[in-house]
Amino acid sequence: MKITFHGAVGEVTGSCFLVETDEVRFLVDCGLFQGGRDAEQKNLRALTFDLKSLDFILLTHAHLDHAGLLPRAVALGFRGPIYATDATVDLLAVMLLDSAHIQEKEAEWEAKRRHGQHQRRPSLRVPLYTVAQAQASLKQLRSVAYDRDFSPHAAVRVCMRDAGHILGSAILEVWLREGASTRKLVFSGDLGMPSRPVLRDPTFIEEADYLLIESTYGNRQHKSLQATEDELVAVLDETLHRKHGNVIMPAFSVGRTQEVLFMLADLVRRGRLKQLKQLKVYVDSPMSTSATEITLKHLALLNSGTRDLIEWQRHHPEDMQVRFVEDVEESIALNQIRSGAVILSASGMCDAGRIKYHLLNNLGRRECSILITGFQAAGTLGRRLVEGAKKVTLFGRSVPVRADVHTLGGLSAHADQRNLLDWLGHFHQAPRQTFVVHGETETAHTFAEVMRRELAWREVVVPTLGETVELA
Repeated sequence: MKITFHGAVGEVTGSCFLVETDEVRFLVDCGLFQGGRDAEQKNLRALTFDLKSLDFILLTHAHLDHAGLLPRAVALGFRGPIYATDATVDLLAVMLLDSAHIQEKEAEWEAKRRHGQHQRRPSLRVPLYTVAQAQASLKQLRSVAYDRDFSPHAAVRVCMRDAGHILGSAILEVWLREGASTRKLVFSGDLGMPSRPVLRDPTFIEEADYLLIESTYGNRQHKSLQATEDELVAVLDETLHRKHGNVIMPAFSVGRTQEVLFMLADLVRRGRLKQLKQLKVYVDSPMSTSATEITLKHLALLNSGTRDLIEWQRHHPEDMQVRFVEDVEESIALNQIRSGAVILSASGMCDAGRIKYHLLNNLGRRECSILITGFQAAGTLGRRLVEGAKKVTLFGRSVPVRADVHTLGGLSAHADQRNLLDWLGHFHQAPRQTFVVHGETETAHTFAEVMRRELAWREVVVPTLGETVELA
């Protein structure tokens, strides 16, 4: 019985864990590496193990760093079922096709760029996978419900619990039998922040033989929700009311966009934005539109406060005007809006999609603000903005950063150190071994040491990429 760490070690992205016994082989997650100049090469080099002999894949949630390599796995020979919650299956039908479309377009753009520069050698860049391959992978998805045991294999029993991270996100409880012995493995996936807008709180787990715990924010605390609201109100007032500019918000299409929309509606409902006659919000991302529709389809997964807010918004559409932009020409027309707009657009780390055009048109304007709402992986454009870059390159052009750049840490979809420790504190006893994953190297080691000190858990390790660990 062993586990091999093929991603999300020493970094946040690329989630992929191979579990093997003499009877069964399966993956937990199959995610893209994101951020940094070598991400493309990492994705091309990933999945070098025998995919054809895999029995199945389990998914924690729909974010691409957990599920974005599924089409490539299928294209390279994986033919088994892929298990995920109902909402995750719905989201992947949108997200994987969008990912493939972006990759095809960026490969096409690179070829045109090289041709325009009269370079003799043609572009060697090819899409990681195509739209057709993404469509093929969707046929292997299988929906499962929260809190119901199922057996994807005679030697495996699984239960998916609500992780509170994004719609459909799951903590995996996996009971693995080999011979006469059974071991329980728990994969935290990405854990959400409790008492936050939109989703229910993460489910507590009480026991495990082996645990894989995320550590994205294992070295810090988030701002309180109240402080985050106050900062958001201040940015909106300063930018829209006083400076007469635009607020550009890079936001992940799934989870973050919906959370921001509901938070803005709640601020309007409570009268915290009275200085603005009407809040005008543009959601410029076809995938965000689809993800919002899917969110409204799964109302039972939302907390009661959010369901009440949705009802209020339906009866008061004039107080906050929300416009979902899908058409390319309509998206381009947003460039003509010089003031008074809140524009939410993907991708959340600013490395792809329509957000790059909105940054191109607003970064150089002092009256505008860029509002970063989530984690920015090392090497991404978003990370460079957070770290204070004075200029960035967009579409081959050098763009000065004159707009104010703000970070709303309290909107993170990830639990911070305090909440991670609280979640771990519900275990009745320490697992035989705990693996700290989904964190940059320094952060993961910091959190591992905090766990040893605060919880008195001794068997806590930070694995390395490609490492295989025998489960005794």
